[in-house]
Amino acid sequence: MRVGVGYDLHRLVPTAEMAHIPIGGIPIPCQLKTEAHSDGDVLLHATVDAILGAVAMGDIGRWFPDTAPENRGRSSEEFVTFAIEKAFSVGWVVKQLDSIVMLETPRLSDHKEMIRQNLARLLNIELDCTSVKAKSGEGIGPIGLRKAIAAHVNVVLVERR
Repeated sequence: MRVGVGYDLHRLVPTAEMAHIPIGGIPIPCQLKTEAHSDGDVLLHATVDAILGAVAMGDIGRWFPDTAPENRGRSSEEFVTFAIEKAFSVGWVVKQLDSIVMLETPRLSDHKEMIRQNLARLLNIELDCTSVKAKSGEGIGPIGLRKAIAAHVNVVLVERR
């Protein structure tokens, strides 16, 4: 068994019109957007770091630098697929994911189940092995002031059979 920990943080910027924030591959409508080189999905970026960390293969920046033009606007689901394939190539598969998304607004209660289902699909794991929690910043710090979004992820990998 291997355990990996991932974390990601992105700046949020207000938009004049309704936009969306990608979280776990699901576009969440709001009047903020993430400032990022790729699509800015903090939950998927933290997931990639957790998987790569569990197999001692560095982090997302090693494989997908934000200085590379080909990564501009790139879907984070591609990064997750890459990390899963890397882990598989050295004998490991994801068994469980536990996550926390930290965001003041929008509230994620209506979206958590859809995010959870998408994560389980992407990782090819059972839904009952996939956890998505959400916390607000209670008006404190960059998250509480709606200036940032962050995610923490823990994954468990097991030997592939």
